[in-house]
Amino acid sequence: MDISKFIDYTLLKATSSERDVINLCNEAKLNGFYAVCINTAYVALAKQLLDDTSIKIASVTGFPLGATSTAAKVYEAKKAVEDGADEIEMVMNLGFLKSRNFVSVLKDIIDVKLAIKDTPLKVILEISELNKNEIIKACSICLDANVDVIKTSSGFSKSGATLTATKIIKKTIKDQAQIMVSGGIEDYETAMKYLEAGADRIGTSKNINPASSSLQTRNAKIYKKYLDANHKQNNSEAQYSKMSQELR
Repeated sequence: MDISKFIDYTLLKATSSERDVINLCNEAKLNGFYAVCINTAYVALAKQLLDDTSIKIASVTGFPLGATSTAAKVYEAKKAVEDGADEIEMVMNLGFLKSRNFVSVLKDIIDVKLAIKDTPLKVILEISELNKNEIIKACSICLDANVDVIKTSSGFSKSGATLTATKIIKKTIKDQAQIMVSGGIEDYETAMKYLEAGADRIGTSKNINPASSSLQTRNAKIYKKYLDANHKQNNSEAQYSKMSQELR
C-alpha cells in the first residue's frame, strides 16, 4: 500500500536550518507526501518551494507546550496563514484541562479556529500526559470547537502515539473529525498498524515510504554505473545526459 498521501513530513526541531527545510520540501515532492509540517519561521520559504505542487504546508502555534496565552496562539496562527500555511496545528492547554477549566480549554481552541477562518485546524492532545478519561474529555472539547483533526502528540513529550490511545480517540469521535498520529512512527509497518486502528494521517520526521527507499537505491545504482563509465570515457557530456534521463 502506498502511504505517501497519509504522511505529514515533519521538521520542527529548534536547530532546523534553511537547508533542512529545502531538503524536506524536495523529499516531499519526490515522494508525493500529503503535507510538510514546519515551524512558522519557515512557512514563507516552504511556500516558495512548494507553490507549484499540491503538497500542503502545515505549521504550529503554541508549540510544543500549549501553555502560551490564547492571544499569542492567535497571532502566530494568523501570521502563518498569511505567510502561506494551509493548515494550523495548536497544542491544547493541558494545564487548563488538568485544572478542569474546560471553558478556557474550549475558548482557547475556538479563538484560534475563528482567527484562521476556513483554514483547517488540528489540535494536539499530548496523550502521554493524559489518562483515558482526560483523552475522552479532550476529544469532546475538540468536537465542540469543530476541530478538523485531533492529533495524538507533539513528538516533544516523553512518548508519542499509542495504538490504545488511537482506538480511544476513534471510539470517542467516530467520524466527526480526522485522527492524526505522531511521535515514534519510524517505519512502514508501524504506520500501517495505526492506519488500521483508525488513523487518517501520519506525522513523522522519518521518510517511511517504501517506494522512496527502492527509488533511492535504484538511482544510486544508476549513478554509480555511469560514474564508472564516465571515469573510463573521460566524463562525456552525452553520458551525463543519458544518466539524467534514466534518473527521471
